[in-house]
Amino acid sequence: MTTTIAPLPLVVIGGYLGAGKTTLVNRLLREAQPAGQRLAVLVNDFGEVPIDADLVVGAAGEVLALAGGCVCCAFGADLVGALAQMAARVPRPDALLVETSGVALPAAVARTAALAVGVRVDGVVVLADVAAVRAQAGDRYVGDVVRQQLGEADLVLLAKADLAGGDETAAVVDWLRVEGVAAPAVVLPGPQDETASGLMQALVFGPQQVRAQIGAEEPGDERRRASAWPPRPLRPTGASVLAPAADRFEHRTQRFTAPQDVAALGETLRAEGVLRAKGALLDVSGRWLELQVAGGRVHCRAAMIDGADAADTQAPAGRLVVLTLRRELEPARA
Repeated sequence: MTTTIAPLPLVVIGGYLGAGKTTLVNRLLREAQPAGQRLAVLVNDFGEVPIDADLVVGAAGEVLALAGGCVCCAFGADLVGALAQMAARVPRPDALLVETSGVALPAAVARTAALAVGVRVDGVVVLADVAAVRAQAGDRYVGDVVRQQLGEADLVLLAKADLAGGDETAAVVDWLRVEGVAAPAVVLPGPQDETASGLMQALVFGPQQVRAQIGAEEPGDERRRASAWPPRPLRPTGASVLAPAADRFEHRTQRFTAPQDVAALGETLRAEGVLRAKGALLDVSGRWLELQVAGGRVHCRAAMIDGADAADTQAPAGRLVVLTLRRELEPARA
């Protein structure tokens, strides 16, 4: 008698630079542990695998072993091969998450993932930074990327709404409808929201549960949500053609041999219009700090590493990965 193994459910998480994808993935991993759920996370980002250090319990080759039986790896160009490896792991993951680069088209990643044997693509979840998404969508150089990410989503999660305020969040919801984004839009709870326990899992893996918890905002909205999930059929590859990310963006790694004023460096990068920057650097105070620049914001916090973890003969004071528009596309500065 042949035993049929159910395909592994897979969700692609996308969204423009700084929308909060990595934060969401780390929150999902933290919730998976007490729930006894094993997640496999595949990351294709311009920097290093961005899993919180306190979740990592070991490493073997390209795969990080995480708390609670979860694993994480970077897949580069071979997504189908990485999915096959994850599906063959023992014990088998309960679900797969694919976090795309902020300049990638997540629906295109989903189309590729659908080619993997033993995997079921459950949908494309796109995060949007409430305070920044409208400006990003209107940007001359990257706006079409942002609009296509949103337009091909099965669920839009509105991130950082706690920083933007209720009026701005409502305005973004109205704007999404005017723009023709058919996917339901749900506000992602802030990190301090005590009611959010378990909700991250429901938002990403169980939209039916989400509808039961939050209800319909207006007459007819429940029906719209129900029709938007399960996911619509993936669009054919030729539905919209954008220049490859490599033709629009470039990234570089800056290595530091001496301590930096990390906060001042972040402000300089923000003023220069850097799209995204992240890394761990030795500050002039003697502390290791994590620096992130995204969405016009600068974030500095204590890095969960020490000197031994960051040892690099070429960069004893840390490294920073920076993403910018290609020089020929950069707007002229006054």
